[in-house]
Amino acid sequence: MGVPVPPNKDDSNIRCNENINASEVRVVDADGNQLGILPIHEALMLAREKGLDLVEVAPNASPPVCRIVDVGKFKYQQQKKAQAAKKKQHVIQVKEIRMRPKIDQHDYNVKLKHLRRFLEEGNKAKVTVRFRGREMAFVEAGHEVIQRLVEDLSDIATIEKLPEMDGRFMVAVFSPKQQDKVKKGSKKAAEEKKDSES
Repeated sequence: MGVPVPPNKDDSNIRCNENINASEVRVVDADGNQLGILPIHEALMLAREKGLDLVEVAPNASPPVCRIVDVGKFKYQQQKKAQAAKKKQHVIQVKEIRMRPKIDQHDYNVKLKHLRRFLEEGNKAKVTVRFRGREMAFVEAGHEVIQRLVEDLSDIATIEKLPEMDGRFMVAVFSPKQQDKVKKGSKKAAEEKKDSES
């Protein structure tokens, strides 16, 4: 009895041919037709007759599902699917903006502009108000800064985490409103304006 060839390290998640451990498998041919449950040696023989490989596509099924395909082509298709899924996936990042409780108007406007950009890109924003020395006696000023932001960002964001103290820092988290809702809202407002003008 021959020793089964171990799978390549980079392809260890895909078992094929002699590396399939099950004694019987559910077989699907190259055209997608169900061939039923067969003993592993029969399934392998069928694959060899067609000059193809027996590839395990659903190892957790009972019995495992195997497909008669070219293993190289199958791996290529799997890579393509994974790449397509990765492109569709949007990774949400959390950006941090630091402020002081007695921030001047110019600095506030600059930081507000940055916050808007982060949120419009679909990211979350963490706002940290830092208190130094005697400023700890004026925690209310930090709440006022956060409240200003809540009002100035109300069209594109909601406050996800209410401001709370963490040592000498007051932290709040803003998250973007769903873009389609924002667009629908602005579209509806534009239509209403148009109707009122006509």
